[in-house]
Amino acid sequence: MNTGTRTVTVGIDGSRTSLDAADWAAREAERRHLPLRLLQAGIAPTSPVRVPDVDVPAGRIRTALDRAAIQLSYAHPALDIIARSTETPAVPALLEAAAQSETLVLGSRGFTGFAGFLVGSVALEVSARAERPVVLVRAGELPEDERNRPIDGTPPDQAPYLPVVLGLDVDHPADDLIGYAFDAAASRSTALHVLHTWTLPLLRGCAPGVPLPDVSAEREEGKWHVLSATLQPWRHKFPETDVREEVVYGHPGHHLLKASTGAGLLVIGRRTGTGEAGAGHGTGLGRAAHSLIHHATCPVAVVPHT
Repeated sequence: MNTGTRTVTVGIDGSRTSLDAADWAAREAERRHLPLRLLQAGIAPTSPVRVPDVDVPAGRIRTALDRAAIQLSYAHPALDIIARSTETPAVPALLEAAAQSETLVLGSRGFTGFAGFLVGSVALEVSARAERPVVLVRAGELPEDERNRPIDGTPPDQAPYLPVVLGLDVDHPADDLIGYAFDAAASRSTALHVLHTWTLPLLRGCAPGVPLPDVSAEREEGKWHVLSATLQPWRHKFPETDVREEVVYGHPGHHLLKASTGAGLLVIGRRTGTGEAGAGHGTGLGRAAHSLIHHATCPVAVVPHT
């Protein structure tokens, strides 16, 4: 991987959602032992500042970027934080930042600090076009939301992490997508739940959504075999990661949304070529991806792949 991408970047616009996303990004940077970069677009640029050495010049009002940098430096004192602003409009600035980062993090609601954009449109457009993974974090996301409920007096910040869920199309497996999910699970020392969904074309005389029993059993058995073979080398690469495989009949949006209710992170793919894969298709986001981004109860990572 290009060393220039070894950073986690988060978009800051002053909204509550972007601040919640920034806190999630700080935790992710700590888990992956990476620096955190804060980026505010659409305002006059200032020189990049490393935090906690934030020194706002006399007479200058603290910006949302300044406030976020100071708050994060107190909450994560060991984290290397760099804050930067740019006059470049939100979408092109964030797309450029994504290309230079290992992960770009955005709030999936309320990202409205840039004139002319509807609620959430910046995050959606960037996640549909970015060259590297984009994680969308809902407003109100708290550190304890990504962990199991503590028992036996265990402090909330030491409880085990909830599993990572990966939506995978075994007909178009991608190393970038699978590798991101395994890395995410390994950095949390948690399990990885890999879910593949499949359907059959409707046949005349059959009820909608109900495949022929013989055809269904044969096809499903084949899907299980391919999924197991696809994940086998990754199991060897990540021997300490507990991997759960699941093949279900139906559409991905429904089953992945259901799986996300017990997850700390949902990982889906976006193909950058033509065709359809995972929860997205072509160079944009498919209907399933849109549904998951809007309704998943955990952060959603959109990983581009060929």
